Amino acid sequence: MASPIGVRTSARHTLSVSPLSSVRSPQTSQLAMRTTNPLFPCTKLSRARAVVAAAMEVTKHPSSSCFANRQPSKEVLETWRSANAVCFDVDSTVCLDEGIDELADFCGAGQAVAEWTTKAMTGTVPFEEALAARISLIKPSLSQVQDCLEKRPPRISPGIADLIKTLLANNTEVFLVSGGFRQMIEPVAFELGIPTENIIANRLLFGTSGEYAGFDTTEPTSRSGGKAVAVQQIRQDRGYKTLVMIGDGATDLEARQPGGADLFICYAGVQMREAVAAKADWTVFEFQELISELPQFNTLQ
Repeated sequence: MASPIGVRTSARHTLSVSPLSSVRSPQTSQLAMRTTNPLFPCTKLSRARAVVAAAMEVTKHPSSSCFANRQPSKEVLETWRSANAVCFDVDSTVCLDEGIDELADFCGAGQAVAEWTTKAMTGTVPFEEALAARISLIKPSLSQVQDCLEKRPPRISPGIADLIKTLLANNTEVFLVSGGFRQMIEPVAFELGIPTENIIANRLLFGTSGEYAGFDTTEPTSRSGGKAVAVQQIRQDRGYKTLVMIGDGATDLEARQPGGADLFICYAGVQMREAVAAKADWTVFEFQELISELPQFNTLQ
């Protein structure tokens, strides 16, 4: 499949922009129309590029072998194999990077933002506080977001394309549920064959001249517990009998609750967060571990 953006050996993302709802000039409408197209900013870079899975050596945490959940139970495997839908976190799971950290680094605020990201992912501060603090340090304009996406294309995690291909071959629906920004996730979804309506994420807002104008605080993923709410809503709306959440952070773990995810799988191939991994139903370091337990595994050989 031809790529709408250049996808490097890991994950950075692209763009669909919502201008402020209170600003409705012809310029604004035109801006919204252009930037909601996932192909918009980077098409010229990507026509000749295909998705490249990152060649990245995964270094297991020294204590990873201590987790009993490295070997899934029979019940966990049965749930995994029978899932009607799988929800993936994006940053440090589907993609190798934390998208907001990449944008911050590009805009010159990398270190300060990365510190807030760590707090958010470990659950030491409320997610909404960390999100607001990080984006206020960056305040990216539309042109900065576009430039970042063109010059630092997404890096897809090794094995994720094959895992999603296998899930889809088994008629399992795939969703991307992220505390990152939709503008940076849509091109990744395109590359992986995931429809845009299956993305639940935050949204950057821009004014008529492309200046930063905040973010949409009505999105459930903009606050603590938001992923759990989003997953519950997906299940309720679609009527799924069995749903699985895969991610690396505390906000992903929260999705495992009544009416939400039946199973939480911690992917520690990029970031090992021990407190999260210890509470997971299953901890994996490679997506191949999940692929090998699914029907139609041989279709990828």
